[in-house]
Amino acid sequence: MTYIALPERCYVFIAENSGNSEKYTGNTIWTLGVFPKAGVPGIQGFRDPGHWSGSPGPGPVRAPEGRPSATWDPVSTRGNILHLSGRDSDETWDTRTPRMDTNRGLPAIESHRDLHIWITENLKMVPVPERAYGNFFEEHCYIVLHVPQSLKATSGAPKDLHYWVGKEAGMEAQGTAGSFVQHLQEALGGATVQHREAQGHESACFRSYFRPGIIYRKGGLASALKHVETNVYNIQRLLHIRAGKHVSASEVELSWHSFNKSDIFLLDLGKMLIQWNGPKTSTAEKARGLALTRSLQDRERGGRAQIGVVDDETEATDLMQIMEAVLGCRVGNLHTAMPSKSTDQLQKANVRLYHVYEKGKDVVIQELSTCPLAQDLLQEEDCYILDQGGFKIYVWQGRMTSLQEKKAAFSRALGFIQAKGYPSYTNVEVVDEGAESAAFKQLFRSWSGEQRKNKHLRGTGKLLQVKLDVGKLHSHPELAAQLRMVDDGSGKVEVWYIQDSRRQPVNPMHHGQLCAGNCYLVLYTYQKMGLDQYILYLWQGLQATAHEIKALKGNAEELDLQYHGALVQEHVTMGSEPPHFLAIFQGQLVIFQGSTGHNGKGQPESATRLFHVRGTDSYNTWTLEVPARASALSSNDIFLLATAGLCYLWFGKGCSGDQREMARTVVTVISRKDKEMVLEGQEPPHFWEALGGRAPYPSSKRLPEDVSDFQPRLFECSIQTGPLVLTEVVFFSQEDLDKYDVMLLDTWEEIFLWLGSAASEWKQEAVAWGREYLKTHPAGRSLATPIVLVKQGHEPPTFTGWFHTWDPYKWTNNQSYEEVVKGGLGAVSAIAEKTAQVSNFRLSRWPRNGRAGPLALWALKGSKDSSENELELGPKAGSSPRSVASRSLPREQLRHQAVEDLPEGVDPAHKESYLSDSDFQDIFGKSKEEFYSMAKWRQQQQKKQLGFF
Repeated sequence: MTYIALPERCYVFIAENSGNSEKYTGNTIWTLGVFPKAGVPGIQGFRDPGHWSGSPGPGPVRAPEGRPSATWDPVSTRGNILHLSGRDSDETWDTRTPRMDTNRGLPAIESHRDLHIWITENLKMVPVPERAYGNFFEEHCYIVLHVPQSLKATSGAPKDLHYWVGKEAGMEAQGTAGSFVQHLQEALGGATVQHREAQGHESACFRSYFRPGIIYRKGGLASALKHVETNVYNIQRLLHIRAGKHVSASEVELSWHSFNKSDIFLLDLGKMLIQWNGPKTSTAEKARGLALTRSLQDRERGGRAQIGVVDDETEATDLMQIMEAVLGCRVGNLHTAMPSKSTDQLQKANVRLYHVYEKGKDVVIQELSTCPLAQDLLQEEDCYILDQGGFKIYVWQGRMTSLQEKKAAFSRALGFIQAKGYPSYTNVEVVDEGAESAAFKQLFRSWSGEQRKNKHLRGTGKLLQVKLDVGKLHSHPELAAQLRMVDDGSGKVEVWYIQDSRRQPVNPMHHGQLCAGNCYLVLYTYQKMGLDQYILYLWQGLQATAHEIKALKGNAEELDLQYHGALVQEHVTMGSEPPHFLAIFQGQLVIFQGSTGHNGKGQPESATRLFHVRGTDSYNTWTLEVPARASALSSNDIFLLATAGLCYLWFGKGCSGDQREMARTVVTVISRKDKEMVLEGQEPPHFWEALGGRAPYPSSKRLPEDVSDFQPRLFECSIQTGPLVLTEVVFFSQEDLDKYDVMLLDTWEEIFLWLGSAASEWKQEAVAWGREYLKTHPAGRSLATPIVLVKQGHEPPTFTGWFHTWDPYKWTNNQSYEEVVKGGLGAVSAIAEKTAQVSNFRLSRWPRNGRAGPLALWALKGSKDSSENELELGPKAGSSPRSVASRSLPREQLRHQAVEDLPEGVDPAHKESYLSDSDFQDIFGKSKEEFYSMAKWRQQQQKKQLGFF
């Protein structure tokens, strides 16, 4: 029997000398990629039993010497079969992948590491050394496994398994890697999200692993498997750096023709690294490019190479001399790079769900629904494809899906991509039921997980189950974030309403009385660590005019200026007040219909008014005036009916004792008239007369509050290329917040816009970006979701609590990009040395083609050949700061401790070095020597994760 590769979704097996031709459908074409019906380049790349090549026929295919002849036979619409003839019936050929034992080839996975990377070489998965993480050779395929350390204690924590394909990788390499991924996924179990990544188009999840950036390297890996050669200086290469939020660099031709005005280029001369910044690059891009440059300096040169930066060619003449000595004299002007194709929010919002099932011998893909999607559409026995506007393709597999269907997931996704005409590099993510990624869940209107953490902490009606302790909220910001409470609401409160475009103070006696036709500013002041902290609520009534809303924002800006930019601004829409806003008024918040001047005379009285009282305690109770008619009643709640002569306090059958107790305290705010208690079903005739007669109203028991199981997501906001583009940072940390950034943190119940200290120019646009994000969200989000504007250095615990760790002193002494460059980066001696070498010959004698001649290259050769010996005198890479720690301290005194809480004499930059060897091994999972041999950025990342940063 011979396995035959079809150019579409499946394999056909032809039994050769049996007299009958039998066809069987297989499901692993994804290991090879999907080929078009026309122009298939044969099945080149298969090893034993030989190579066949040719194009689809019908017609002959060239066979290697000693192998049978072959022809392409068309098979209706299902593709083309390669028919092999002349084989013995007792021999089996497998053309899917080269012969290999994938079961024995699976590597061991170290439990203490979060990231594992393998390269496929000679039919094996070869581990990539940590110092080479982020380097990818274009002719190879890689397998990347990520196990979040913070989730290891959680049973069934999801893992991410990526299959990366270099743009020059052959079909043999892809087939090998694909088979290994399939077997590795089976070994890891069901709680694994699978990803297919194509070079240059990787998912945000994949890119988030490599904070300094990804480097694409030309060609293939040498047979010695030297991924990165450390302390080798005989190098000349040019890297093209694209410095978006996720940085990438590609090796390009060593010529001025490779340059453009919009990007960053790094000339690597071994002993020296020269970063050339295009005149149209932003400061943020320059800073990110410099971070990658310094990472190369650390990882590949052991910190010994020197760095020079060209921001302005006229001011960096020495560096330009060196560059021209290598690249030649530049001829003509540099071009402006074409902007990269970014996917805006509207395209991502175009979501469609398809049901995938087999009907006879055919696979049927049927459109099921468009956004907003409901989780109930996903059935555990079925498989689905979710198309996010061609931006990404998800395959969801129910827990009862057959093993055969699960193996076919990638082949079906790639077939779908081809059928839709999407680019071949389109991202594919395969998720199993119960192990869905955060991005997948947020494509649905709501999502309920079986194992919800801290479920009792969520929602505005659940605060009674947690005793609010202000000290605990401040020391445990993760609790403050989940409760959405910075404190218990007992701080100082000031309220203004907007009238004639100006803010007017509200009498403290009426602080909790708001009107639907007005806009209000509520300034809340509380203390943390002895310092005043501020939250300014911008409350917008549903009946407020556009003019009043505009004036509200203008007055908020004036207040912010008065407080020197220290105000956290939260935009609140009537009916969507956050828990802390309700807590400020201690259950006394009443929202009246209409508008008022707040002149201290109280609310205007009408003949009949009806108020709906909601809540069970002083942290979640609020009262809303509703139309005075019977249909507005509900059996689950309490209502106050105020008439000219009497007030009725009506208790629905479904209300609780806590509700009744709170209602008795609230109604005194609305009216001081005598109240008559009325139970549902025992109303006097006058009660119904005041409401205009009886009418049907909701009487069924209220369903439990829906608690959606969504994880927070962090995005960078950018509009440099036109519409708003959001770049997600997965597994985010405080390190991902840069002073030049505008970041959007979506916690589902609130949207935070974080402004870096150098991004204040986007302050006005930021809130609008938050609203656009909600408007275009595929889950159909409420536009009334509170939007919080947070500025760097003034983050409330409701924001910092969503980060795994938070260092309030991180930005105290943080140098800006300009300060780092101005400091010289220690490159003065290297520049002087190379400039002296360049000056030994006349620069005017360059050849006309602008390339460096032999004389120029000879002038630099001496420094390259001798640099290694010269630099041996410097400190060795990865040297341990053991000398700093002359004593060992208990882990409790070091881990998760702020600077001021450390024992006297401890260097806060090297807290981990004070651990005993046994404690260090237990916490970090490696010895100190192993730890300090890692790249510095990897050391810092692990220190942050484990509480030693």
